[in-house]
Amino acid sequence: MSLSPLIKSNDIRYDGAALRQQAHCQGYLFFPALIGPASILKIRSDIVSILQQVGWIDADTDPLQACTSHKACVSGSPEFSRVYDRIQRLESFHSLAHHPSLFHIVESLLQADVLLQPSNISRVIFPSQLEQTTPPHQDYVHIQGTPNVWTVWIPLGDCPQQLGGLSVLVGSHHLGILPVSKSLGAGGLRADTQSADLEWAASPFNCGDVLFFHSHTVHQGLDNLSGNQLRLSVDYRYQKANDPVMDRLLGPHQGRLTWEEVYADWESDKYQYYWQKFPLQLVPKQVWPIETKLAEGN
Repeated sequence: MSLSPLIKSNDIRYDGAALRQQAHCQGYLFFPALIGPASILKIRSDIVSILQQVGWIDADTDPLQACTSHKACVSGSPEFSRVYDRIQRLESFHSLAHHPSLFHIVESLLQADVLLQPSNISRVIFPSQLEQTTPPHQDYVHIQGTPNVWTVWIPLGDCPQQLGGLSVLVGSHHLGILPVSKSLGAGGLRADTQSADLEWAASPFNCGDVLFFHSHTVHQGLDNLSGNQLRLSVDYRYQKANDPVMDRLLGPHQGRLTWEEVYADWESDKYQYYWQKFPLQLVPKQVWPIETKLAEGN
């Protein structure tokens, strides 16, 4: 798969009209060095500390490099779930989603009071499990509620393409919702992009780079070909506070924890239950139709 470079949006960062125009055209916005590395490395350090304790990071290596020879664990397995729930309890992980630079961009895009969907997502991607690479998909299929949602994807450190970054299908948010079939990888659904005559775009990420994309924009993970490093990243999602939101998105991601358990060891209550200030319009998750036969090559 050939990849075009992501177009940088830093030069229009403070021009709301230009941001909205570029977002409408491309379906994504890419900002190198949007967040200071210290904020990113704080989360990375907190997550790596957990991964060290459970043996996922090799001894006698620099922990921040996240080197591993541990057998690959994938989301949904009992071992992964135990580790993931510890990450979900991290105050630094949830606090980054409230960073002023992120809110500035989404407020410019949405032009309304912004709701950060509380169900924040952390990714820990092992090497050597290429069949588990996140398939092409559109977030709306999973989050529903309103299509006017912007996902923020942030790698927690430098992320060259061989470590397994993210690619977007430029302009695919104009295609509508594509048929899906079951697949391995995060989300478990693959969008049928075979007939989409569009370019895929990706770039190496440095610590502090941020990618925004619309809920209809098709995107996929890149294979972690590092051989011995974990790829760590986070997903945050933002919408208008007065738009419908799926009810299950108000709980911690994957639904095993309560907020009381998540908040138990936090030092501050600043970002606890922040969504309760809005009169939210909650909607249930709808069963999504899954195609049983999609053409090969998707």
